[in-house]
Amino acid sequence: MRELHFLEIIKNTLSNSSFIGDDCAYLDDLDIYVTHDTLVENVHFSLYTTSPYLLGRKAVSVNLSDLAAALAIPKYITVSLSMPKLTKDSFVSELYRGINDVCKEYNVKVIGGDITGSEKIVISVCAIGKKNSMFSASRSYAKKGDVVLVTGEFGTSAAGFHALSSFLYADNDIINAHLNPVPRINEASKLSNIIDSNIAVMDCSDGLADALYKVSLASNHSIKIDFNKVPVNPNVKQYCTVNNLDYKKLALWGGEDFELLICVNEEIYSKLDENIFKCIGIVQNKDNNPSVVIDDNGNGEKITKKIFEENSFNHF
Repeated sequence: MRELHFLEIIKNTLSNSSFIGDDCAYLDDLDIYVTHDTLVENVHFSLYTTSPYLLGRKAVSVNLSDLAAALAIPKYITVSLSMPKLTKDSFVSELYRGINDVCKEYNVKVIGGDITGSEKIVISVCAIGKKNSMFSASRSYAKKGDVVLVTGEFGTSAAGFHALSSFLYADNDIINAHLNPVPRINEASKLSNIIDSNIAVMDCSDGLADALYKVSLASNHSIKIDFNKVPVNPNVKQYCTVNNLDYKKLALWGGEDFELLICVNEEIYSKLDENIFKCIGIVQNKDNNPSVVIDDNGNGEKITKKIFEENSFNHF
């Protein structure tokens, strides 16, 4: 993957790359979290399949999802907007109406940004959050014996993207999952209130299997998942059946579900609502060759580096 290749170059070039790894950086001297995501026209969105209003909502929500994975309270964002010179005023007003509505829902303020010209529309958002617990969340904190939990459902956004890009019918919940994702801020707050140690958390923006693999590598632990416990919307299964798609591949690799992957001990799990935080597996031995195994009715598929590179989302 070119993204990982470029990240290695960046890490090797910077004199201090200690903040690079998780999707959010915690600045302990300021006691804040900072994250930054960019949406590029025809790479991350198409104006043929989304409205400026929904695009504004999504641009903010994907950043709030990163703050949720850090268990942070979202506070402020800046928005940088690049666009062609013939862009209509209505596009800008509707985009910022979407931005404003999400910010109001989560008590976030827009504090600045930048506007430039470009050949395509590019929306770049920086989000700032406040630490919400004396403990921290990172993809590197998974421990042997932790249960693996997820919020929400998987494969729904990918099915929505397929329907929109292929001009096929899909139920509204599938379409909305792709165009108007919900950052799991409320779920993160529930976690923050009960954890008694550092825990592993990551959002699944590039797919559930992608997140599992990255948590396994960062924590140097192996993870075993029961695919039958992975929540999948029945409408997604039906959509895939009608359109000859593999719903299992969408659930594991589809991406843009913006759900949380969480690893916590049994005691913490016992305090959580099982209807919100669903157990799909367990963290196994720490070793020098961490792996992820997806068990599907007794058939185990191991996610190797090759499988990861072939299936994970390519930003290039």
